[in-house]
Amino acid sequence: MGRLILRRIVQLIPTLFGVVTLAFFMLALSPGDPARVMLGERASQARLDELRTQLGLDRPLIEQYGLYLSRVVQFDFGTSIKSGRAVTEEIADLFPATVELALAAMVFASFTGIVLGVLAARKKNSLLDTASMAAALIGVSMPVFWLALVMIMIFSVGLNLFPTGGRMNIRYYFTPITGFYLLDGFIVLLREGDPKYLMSALHHLVLPAVALGTIPLAIIARVTRSSMLEVLGQDYIKTAKSSGIPDFKITFVYALRNALLPVVTVIGIQFGLLLSGAILTETIFAWPGIGKWLYHAIEARDYPAVQGGIIVISTVFVLINLLVDLLYSVINPRIRLQ
Repeated sequence: MGRLILRRIVQLIPTLFGVVTLAFFMLALSPGDPARVMLGERASQARLDELRTQLGLDRPLIEQYGLYLSRVVQFDFGTSIKSGRAVTEEIADLFPATVELALAAMVFASFTGIVLGVLAARKKNSLLDTASMAAALIGVSMPVFWLALVMIMIFSVGLNLFPTGGRMNIRYYFTPITGFYLLDGFIVLLREGDPKYLMSALHHLVLPAVALGTIPLAIIARVTRSSMLEVLGQDYIKTAKSSGIPDFKITFVYALRNALLPVVTVIGIQFGLLLSGAILTETIFAWPGIGKWLYHAIEARDYPAVQGGIIVISTVFVLINLLVDLLYSVINPRIRLQ
């Protein structure tokens, strides 16, 4: 297992190098002057030249690239033009919110999607199968921004069951510990015995997590059903049935484990997409995550922030794929031997 992990990590290095290179050159060669964006249209030419020298924009492009690589290796993505803060600090502050939202959406989508897919496969061509797959098709086709607005209108405005946005009740004086509000609320519960912070964080998380997890849920359900149907038709499943083994054990112990490989692949890909594609959900629910921050950075032509955000999100996506590869060897030991 150790050699497998080391080999996979070594294979990631060219991918990450390519991401850093593309992030630099796509923005460096794009139209616009970062110095003028930072200082505004009324800035004097002398002040613009001074700032370009300070940022290294007056140097040859290849030299700028070399300096950028040296900073990225040290996890230094520069200073945000818009806020004046270090990009690394901004990402560290905002990324936990996006990870928490993506994890909650993925847990909801994975559990519900796998259960629906298994039930649909067990009841092939039944009303349950038809209804669940029709719902999955609708879920894939439904725009997340439209679903989010409908959920707000029904559950927040109409029924007043959930808040319309944010991560915590604004009336609570809450100081984050880790940046993950569910974890922070649980820590406060253990320390002080007060559950209100945990319940408030969970209350605010439900709607955006369900809205964000709808499309992955539909995809996971369809993939699980297809994979389970293929496995349930294998000879060893028929042998297990003829041996009198209970259907529940056959389905969830023998069949599901062998059907999980394509499902795990889909979950890994979808989780990476949730981390990078939660911009609409975060914007609609006023969720202070990295997706919304990156969108505003692109609008403001904040080159250091955009470059840093792209590199961090791409790195997380690559690491998730690495984790999926390692999970393969846990689910199916034959892959480890290969």
